Amino acid sequence: MDLTVRELHRALEAEGYICEDEVVLTMFLALKLQKPLLVEGAPGVGKTEIAKVLSRVFDTELIRLQCYEGLDENKALYEWNYQRQLLKIQILKESGCTDIEKDLFGEEYLLERPLLKAIRAERQVVLLIDEVDKTDQEFEAFLFEVLSDFQVSIPELGTIVARHIPIVVLTSNAERDLSDGLRRRCVFLFLDYPSVEKETRILQVKVPEAGSRLAREVAQAVHLIRTGLDLRKKPAIAETIDWARALVALQADGLGPEAVGRTLNVVLKNREDLETFHREMGVEGLVARLQDAAALAGRN
Repeated sequence: MDLTVRELHRALEAEGYICEDEVVLTMFLALKLQKPLLVEGAPGVGKTEIAKVLSRVFDTELIRLQCYEGLDENKALYEWNYQRQLLKIQILKESGCTDIEKDLFGEEYLLERPLLKAIRAERQVVLLIDEVDKTDQEFEAFLFEVLSDFQVSIPELGTIVARHIPIVVLTSNAERDLSDGLRRRCVFLFLDYPSVEKETRILQVKVPEAGSRLAREVAQAVHLIRTGLDLRKKPAIAETIDWARALVALQADGLGPEAVGRTLNVVLKNREDLETFHREMGVEGLVARLQDAAALAGRN
């Protein structure tokens, strides 16, 4: 895993992840310092994809902890298999055994959850802690202690130290402020929606059959929708890719009024946003702006 910044950049692009030099440098530093990478940004900008692509680059397992309100240590770290324990108790009682507890907390009854699984892995893995901002402060405090030492204590089994420090990626949609304690333990990366140029490159990699013209028009259209409208949910990069694929499926060679009207629900996913689009921009308005942008690019 001893890659240079340039080698890491090439490896990411080989796996279809298009990003700027600053993003690669931040990822490189997190890997070198063996610190968690905290990636913050709006939904759909490619935060989770960083963990996925790193697992492919290093050909290792991706272990995902999906965070949610009410997540506690047991769900994230480990639980005991109570059904097997109850069955064992019944068997021991029937056999006349009196020292029941001694046989109930062995490895065979331990259910690994994502954090413990990553710590006990036989080789270095990528640990994705997704949407950490959805958890409460108590869980966050527990989490940054685990990420500081990469070890956990299980009363019945003792302290378990990581065999290999995992590559850790935390994502946050910034729904709440994360603690200074967690931020101090991480290398920070902010991701914004991509520029037209970057999103065009992404489409050329993910949907090469779209061709350069259609890829550029789709990227430009999504940029106009994101920046020109006050939407409840701005289109994610994944929805840009889906839009390009839908247009290819309909054999559209450009974003004319008919193509936009037939496929707009691929990129805008709720009624309120569709109504906002038609009220404030409209199909003809979007196409006119695309034509203006193309004319300006031609003059330049």
